[in-house]
Amino acid sequence: MTIPNFKEKLQKYAELIVKVGVNVQPNQPVVLYINVEQQELAHLIVKEAYAAGASEVMIKWSDTFTSRQFLEFANQERLENIPDYLVKEAEYIADNKAARISVISEDPDAFNGLDHNRVSTFQKANGKALNVVRKATQNNDLSWTVGDAAVDKLWEEIFKTTRIDQEDPIAAWKKHDETLRTKADWLNKEQFKALHYTSPITDITVGLPKNHIWEGAGSYNAAGIEFMANMPTEEVFTAPDARHIDGYVGSTKPLSYAGNIIENMHFEFENGKVTKVTADKGQNILEELIKTDDGATSLGEVSLVPDPSPISQSGITFFNTLFDENASNHMALGAAYPFSIQGGTKMLDEELKEHGINISQTHVDFMMGSADMDIDGIKEDGTVIPIFRNGDWA
Repeated sequence: MTIPNFKEKLQKYAELIVKVGVNVQPNQPVVLYINVEQQELAHLIVKEAYAAGASEVMIKWSDTFTSRQFLEFANQERLENIPDYLVKEAEYIADNKAARISVISEDPDAFNGLDHNRVSTFQKANGKALNVVRKATQNNDLSWTVGDAAVDKLWEEIFKTTRIDQEDPIAAWKKHDETLRTKADWLNKEQFKALHYTSPITDITVGLPKNHIWEGAGSYNAAGIEFMANMPTEEVFTAPDARHIDGYVGSTKPLSYAGNIIENMHFEFENGKVTKVTADKGQNILEELIKTDDGATSLGEVSLVPDPSPISQSGITFFNTLFDENASNHMALGAAYPFSIQGGTKMLDEELKEHGINISQTHVDFMMGSADMDIDGIKEDGTVIPIFRNGDWA
C-alpha cells in the first residue's frame, strides 16, 4: 500500500508531536522512546525538537527481538536488579524536566509463550527502580506525550485520527482540545459523588473523591506549559475514589499487556478491591498484573469516550491501548494521577490515599465501553443525572 504524500504527512506528525504533544521549550532536554523500525520518524522528531530549541535529544531505542531474548535468557539476578546507570539516567530525566516522547509500535503479542513470572519479575524491578520518572510524569512535573507508529496499512488511520490529514493539524488540535475541555468543565462543575455504569456485561458504581478534577485533551506541566499527553485522544478522565468501587465490569476490547494479548476480562469489585478476575485468554498474565502491589487491585482512572468517536467507528482493533482507549470508555488498574484532585501534586502518598487516590507502580487501561452502555452521575443528595446514554453523551 502506498499512502499519497506519506513523507509530508509523517513530517507533519513529527511536528505535531514536538510542538503540541510535548510543546518543547528552548533549552529543554528531550528523551524519545521509539522502536528501531521507526528510524525515519525518529529522525524527523529529532530534527523538529532541535528546531524548537531543545538542548539535547536522547533516543532510547527499543527492539522487540532483543527484549524477548533478554526476558527469556537473562539470569534471574539481572531480572531482579536494575543497573545503577539506568537509575541515574532516570534521575537525570526527572531532575532536568526533560520532555518525554513515547512512540508505540511494537508487536502487541511479542512476548507470548515466555515465562510470565520472569516477565513480571523484571517489570516489577524496573518499575520500582525507575519510579522517579513515573512520579514526575504522573505529577505532570514534566511534559510527556504518547504517540503511535505502524505498518503501512494502519498509517492512514493514524494520520486521520491525529488530524494530520487536515490543512492545519496544529489548529485542528487546538479546536479539539477546546471541545473536550467543555465536557471536562461541565463534569467539574457537577462534582458527582459517584458514577454508575450499566450495560449487558457491566453494573458497577465508582465513587469519586471530593474536589476531583476532570481533564480533557490538554494538560499543564509544573512550569505552566500546555502539552497533550495522548495523541490521539477522545477522552475526558479523572481519578476514582479507590475505597468505593462496587460491582462488576466486563472488557469490550482485547488488552495487550506485557507482550501478551488478554481477552474477555471480567472483574468483580467490593469496597474498592478486585475480589475476582477472569479472562478467556491470558488469565495468568492478568492475575500477575493485579499482584504487582496492593494498588494494582484497585482503579486509578475512569475515562469517558463516546462510542461515535472516530477510532470506534473505524471498526479497527489496534491491540494498542493508546488507540483502543479512544474507541471506548475505559478504566485503569493501578496508579491514579495526583493532578486529578485539587492540590494532589503537592500531597505525599499517604495523604493522597486518605483522599481515595490510588497509589501503585503500575497503570494499565482496559476498555469497557460499548454502544449499549449507560452512565449516570450521582450527586451528594442522591440526585441522578444522565451522563451517557447508549454509548454517547446524554
